[in-house]
Amino acid sequence: MPVNGLRVAPLEALTAGLPVPFGGDRVTFVDADLAARFRPGDRLVVVQESGELLHVSAEVGRVVESAAAAAESAFSALSHVPDETITAFFEAFARRLEDGSVWAGVAAANASDVESARSRGRSTTRLAATEAMRLDMITGLRAWRDSPASRGQVLERIDHDGWSIEQYRAPLGVVGFVFEGRPNVFADAAGVLRTGNAVVFRIGSDALGTARALMEGAVRPALAEAGLPPGAMSLVDSAERSAGWALFADRRLALAVARGSGPAVAQLGAIARQTGTPVSLHGTGGAWMIADASADPDRFRDVVFHSLDRKVCNTLNVCVIVRPRAADLVPGFLAALEDAGRRRRGFRLHVLEGAQGYLPGGDWMRSPVEVVRPEGPAVEPRADILAEPDLAQEWEWEETPEVTLAVVDDLDAAIGLFNRWAPRLVATLVAEDPAALARFEAGIEAPFTGDGFTRWVDGQYALNRPELGLSNWEGGRLFTRGGVLAGDGVFTIRTRMRQVDTGLDRSGSASPPGGLRARPEA
Repeated sequence: MPVNGLRVAPLEALTAGLPVPFGGDRVTFVDADLAARFRPGDRLVVVQESGELLHVSAEVGRVVESAAAAAESAFSALSHVPDETITAFFEAFARRLEDGSVWAGVAAANASDVESARSRGRSTTRLAATEAMRLDMITGLRAWRDSPASRGQVLERIDHDGWSIEQYRAPLGVVGFVFEGRPNVFADAAGVLRTGNAVVFRIGSDALGTARALMEGAVRPALAEAGLPPGAMSLVDSAERSAGWALFADRRLALAVARGSGPAVAQLGAIARQTGTPVSLHGTGGAWMIADASADPDRFRDVVFHSLDRKVCNTLNVCVIVRPRAADLVPGFLAALEDAGRRRRGFRLHVLEGAQGYLPGGDWMRSPVEVVRPEGPAVEPRADILAEPDLAQEWEWEETPEVTLAVVDDLDAAIGLFNRWAPRLVATLVAEDPAALARFEAGIEAPFTGDGFTRWVDGQYALNRPELGLSNWEGGRLFTRGGVLAGDGVFTIRTRMRQVDTGLDRSGSASPPGGLRARPEA
């Protein structure tokens, strides 16, 4: 069937070896496995950045289509819903999480998810729906309940002679959200409703049972009680990874948000960008800490220890100490690491080539330690030596704190190392010299900087707003927004005109055409 003069036909089959152009100047080829699995009604997503060929089955496509359509319909309906109704939803959601019988169902589903993930050697660090997580979700929902409604808020007014302009906040649309198995992200995703948006999300397969229980026991009843359309929060109910690909390729999304591991998030971001959808990505984490020549040893030891309480994206990952202070600061670093290990289960150290001379001698580095991995405990050397490019590695530890130590000549060298190898997310400088702190903040390429522990980087903890995601600067600085994306930050700006003088005319003529009323005198 011709479309705009082009010959277009449905893709009903693939053949092994079929060449597929991508990126404008390269070609990749269909392999035998993909060709055998592809059926009529399926979709092929070609990632233009990498040439990856991603298969979306017709069944998964239908699941995503249903959820996205429900969210689109809900967004249209939300334009007629008063802010008080949205406020009522947050309270209703929070009350259901407080209800012991509702939470019992969620906890049972979560226990099953955790056991399944553990049996497959998967990480369960962030999967468990603990009582602390439950309380955080309730607190976050009530923070949205109590936050001022900003839909329609006037940001700027410009008065002209006879007319005026106002720029004001307006809802953005449907937000697509793909996140790893962290049940608490439900409260974060709900935040987009505060500004009148709808959300459709896909959770990692490890937590899908928990997600279903939360939808059934809390989200859907809260939407119904408040009088909001059921699609305002839509779950893509599929365990297939391809559901995320299909969702981010859907042109109905106004914004695509992805949280999770680096390569998977980068792939999702590429799909959304080539579709034309703006993205907010956080794929690689791991905080860096630099100890300056003016660092106080006690302060340094404290902030190292308190940056290693658990593994999340803002946990200390690389510690850099300037050489003039290495002899007295490295022992404090190791003492803090040992304290963190006693609080958890031991520690594991990686050392940049050249820094091993500041460590204890003998067999200290080679001595065996038990390290908790997703697949179970393992015995490994206490420390090993890394090459410089390995500073980019984020250590995804379970119960055993894992950190890299580097020693460099001075602060400028430390800043250069961060800008070259870090994910450009969190950087902190321990220093007593104000000039060093100023130099650090001017030169470091990170959206989040500080002078203490790294774990402060969290929307709810720092800004009292549950976050949709934290964005790093791996792909460059962000345009007109900060690194914390929260629900009330998802909006567009509309511009409206109000005319008082009906005789306004841009033709430059002083007299109106015949039959038109002359402009009144001022």
